[in-house]
Amino acid sequence: MTLKKDVESIIILYMRYFFLIFLLIFSLFSCAEELVGKVVKVSDGDTITIRDQNNQKYKIRMMGIDAPESHQTFGDISAQSLIELVFDKEVVVHWDKRDKYYRILGKVIVDGKDVNYEQLKRGLAWYYKQYEKDLSIDDREKYTEAEVLAKNYNEGLWSDPKSIPPWIFRHQKK
Repeated sequence: MTLKKDVESIIILYMRYFFLIFLLIFSLFSCAEELVGKVVKVSDGDTITIRDQNNQKYKIRMMGIDAPESHQTFGDISAQSLIELVFDKEVVVHWDKRDKYYRILGKVIVDGKDVNYEQLKRGLAWYYKQYEKDLSIDDREKYTEAEVLAKNYNEGLWSDPKSIPPWIFRHQKK
């Protein structure tokens, strides 16, 4: 009888342990926040500024993509594309962290569409694989697929074989 009670106690202890781990993991994934606001500025092909209902401004860096710099080939076209997609529209930003410049890193949604994905699909940004760990598995797959499609159809920057990813371009400038 004692052995049976010991086994039952151990099982209950393990069940509590796994339940606590589950709660911890669930709480980590549910930390993401949602920000709603109107786009008041497009800085380039992957950065916007929104104003919320309290008139507070937030600078948003679109997570998972890196668009050409403004003085780089396709930089202006990428920015213009983003203007067409979001400027003066209400967007929802799903985010859970900030970058070293204190910009919010997030996925921008307008009219139910993932704008980060749209920029990739149009060939006006690179999938920023260096930071893919910050994306959901679903977004990693979608963003990879969007970039592959843009490459295959020579969309946007993929039409120029000399296009240089912005992270390399920025490094070359230094």
